Amino acid sequence: MNIVWFKRDLRIEDHDALTRAIENGKVIPLYILEPDLWHQPDMSYRHYIFLQECLSDLNQALTALGQKLIIKIGPAVDVLNDLHNRHSFDSLWSHQETWNGWTFKRDRAIKDWCNSKNIIWHEIPQNGVIRCLKNRDGWAAKWHVSMNKPTAKKPSYLVKIDEESDAVSPYKDLGLKKDDYLDLQKGGREKGLKLLESFLYHRGENYSKEMSSPTTAYDSCSRLSSHLAFGTLSLREVHQSCKKRSQEIKALPRGEKGKWPSAMRSFSGRLRWHCHFIQKLEDEPRIEFQNIHSAYNSLRQSSFNNSFFDAWKSGMTGFPMVDACMRSLKETGWLNFRMRAMIMSFASYHLWLHWREPALYLANLFVDYEPGIHYSQVQMQSGTTGINAIRIYNPIKQGIDHDPKGIFIRRWIPELRDMDETYIHMPWQAQLQMNNYPMPIIDEKEARKFAADQLYSLRKKNNLHKIEARKIYDKHGSRKSKLNKLKHKKAIKDLQEELPL
Repeated sequence: MNIVWFKRDLRIEDHDALTRAIENGKVIPLYILEPDLWHQPDMSYRHYIFLQECLSDLNQALTALGQKLIIKIGPAVDVLNDLHNRHSFDSLWSHQETWNGWTFKRDRAIKDWCNSKNIIWHEIPQNGVIRCLKNRDGWAAKWHVSMNKPTAKKPSYLVKIDEESDAVSPYKDLGLKKDDYLDLQKGGREKGLKLLESFLYHRGENYSKEMSSPTTAYDSCSRLSSHLAFGTLSLREVHQSCKKRSQEIKALPRGEKGKWPSAMRSFSGRLRWHCHFIQKLEDEPRIEFQNIHSAYNSLRQSSFNNSFFDAWKSGMTGFPMVDACMRSLKETGWLNFRMRAMIMSFASYHLWLHWREPALYLANLFVDYEPGIHYSQVQMQSGTTGINAIRIYNPIKQGIDHDPKGIFIRRWIPELRDMDETYIHMPWQAQLQMNNYPMPIIDEKEARKFAADQLYSLRKKNNLHKIEARKIYDKHGSRKSKLNKLKHKKAIKDLQEELPL
């Protein structure tokens, strides 16, 4: 008997663990709803809703093969121990998981339990993330090898097993607070497949140009991030679908290709970035909790301005682009990459907040929360990696660049819907009543200068900064090309004294 433990791989297609387990004998397809996981500060109601939709699709797919999904509630060790007492399974199958610190500790406990019961736990890679990686040399080539392997064969049947699911816990039993903002993406494989098809053949042509603006990104981006986070689609499937589409575009007459070649190149690169950032957390789990570079441990530690934090969370900072993004994110559970970077940069630099609390708040809002990507990006936008260029985004300039007419701002900030276009990005200059919209809570230029001065002063005074930055680059830096290596070397040599806006 075999247990296939579904975690963040909620599909039956391209599921190596399921395919191999079936080849090994009878299978119990299992999902464990772990209350302690849902008690973690990065988990939220909107994640739970998306999960339930994914599990419903997965159950339908498995039932069609002959055996429904078995859902059990409780600590994973207890659930597996109970199943072992009844079914005497000797093999546990799952995909490797690189997720938050709680799951890392849980997996260690499962490993110990398996060893105590002489059970073989087969953990199968499911993307380009590599366990026990010594360094990043050759990582990109290995990623391509993994992504270009044939997808796992879809099972044709399952033997029915005498086992029943537990009653699914209502969200209240998990300590989750109901979310009033429910204009969210729907979960499940069928929804993911429709998004993939519409992006590759209809919505995605202007991806390269339109992904940075929140007015266009909602439609022009793939919107697959939540489905990749929950595994309703495999990264390999998406990569190979993109590759197939690129070949189709290449075969078109020159006049019919449009902007598709650029779009597919950009999207393909971001699929690789997906694993690149998760690899950072796999290699160094502490980055969820601690600064990547220790030189920054003294920054932002002495105080935390809760008034600033509350204003940022509620979209009431007085900076329209920041506030529109925060309000939009609350409602939809999604925000494009450039705007995610801006709101985090604003919290860390302009408001001088330690990144950990804003990171947890955003994790709760992002339906597509993926810890490896999330904490890597949070630290990049907070200036604590030691190897990335410091980007202190000017929120006014970002608004002018990416929402010049204020379309996005007016949609999400009703207080400013009647504001003249001339003042939409700096409404305080209009000297008009702003319908309860606040004045800026900080002086943008002064706050930006203060943050820059703090960072560069620390770097110049800390002689060990460069040595540690070199070690961090060796461990985490991209090796995609010789040009990238040269750029990183120059960045480290110059202590990255850049301030792009």
